[in-house]
Order: sequence, then C-alpha cells, then structure tokens
Amino acid sequence: MAGSNGKQKTVRDMILSLGLIGIAAALIYVFIPHDDSPPDLPRVDYRVELLTARRAAAYPVAAPEGLSKDWKATSVRFQGDQFDAWHLGFHTPDGQYVQIEQSTQKPSTFIDQATQGSNATKATEEIAGRTWTRYTGGRYDALVLPGKSSTTVVAGTGSFQQLTEMARALKLE
Repeated sequence: MAGSNGKQKTVRDMILSLGLIGIAAALIYVFIPHDDSPPDLPRVDYRVELLTARRAAAYPVAAPEGLSKDWKATSVRFQGDQFDAWHLGFHTPDGQYVQIEQSTQKPSTFIDQATQGSNATKATEEIAGRTWTRYTGGRYDALVLPGKSSTTVVAGTGSFQQLTEMARALKLE
C-alpha cells in the first residue's frame, strides 16, 4: 500500500492541470476579439474591363446602368480566349449575389455552368423589350436570354425580383 499515495497525487495533479488549462482556454476565448460576421467585400471598378470586353467580344457586352449605389460590384473578368466569356458579379443591398454571364460557348453547356445546374421552366418574362426564360432548381436561380451570337445569363442567390431588376438595368453594347 505504500505506492497508492503517489498514484493519488498523480491523478489529482492531472485533474488540477486540466482544470487550469480549461480556465486559461475560457479566458482566452472571452478576451480575444472574434467577429463572426461575413467579411466586407471590396467594391471593384469594372470600367476598364468593360471597355476591353466591348472592344474585343464578338457580341454586345452587357453591363448595368442605373442601379442604386447599394448594389456593389465585387468581381469582373473577360476571357477572350475562352468563348469571349464575360462575368460581372454584384452583392445586392440585402447581401445576396447576382451575376451577369455572357459567352459564345454552346448554350446548353454555358447555361448549365452559369446557373450551376438550374433547369429551364416554362415561365418567360418580358424585360426591357427582351424575352427572358426563368431557370430554377440548381444552386442559382436565373434569367436566360438567348442571342444570335451569344447567350446572356443573369443568375445568383438573389430573388427573381432582384434578377429582374438587374436584367432591366442591362445595357448591351
């Protein structure tokens, strides 16, 4: 029985050590600032890329005019070597995402990629003199405008009302 006192001290010391570590972790968690809100994405100026795309693309490139300042452009790219692909992404006033995608790629392939798997519905909308087809069921809802030389897709996590607002604001040059 001479060795049992040593084992009890070892177990007691281990429990005390774990308790101290727990208290230290709790203090660190409480006193170190942490922010769980989504990061504020910087606004991008897309004018240069838009001018480049409008000069180089084989179709009239779409960009919005007249949207409120609450719509924040967050991404832009033109890839002339990949079917003259045009992308312009926006965060809406309520934090949703809406993008404009255009390409000369085969429409079925391009629409599937731009809508991230949505399917055409029988619903169409007349917006600014153009007939757009609604797509749903994928990651994004979308409005699709087929053209002679390209396809235009307005898609995102925003509501159809927001997608329509973007489609209405598009100027094709």
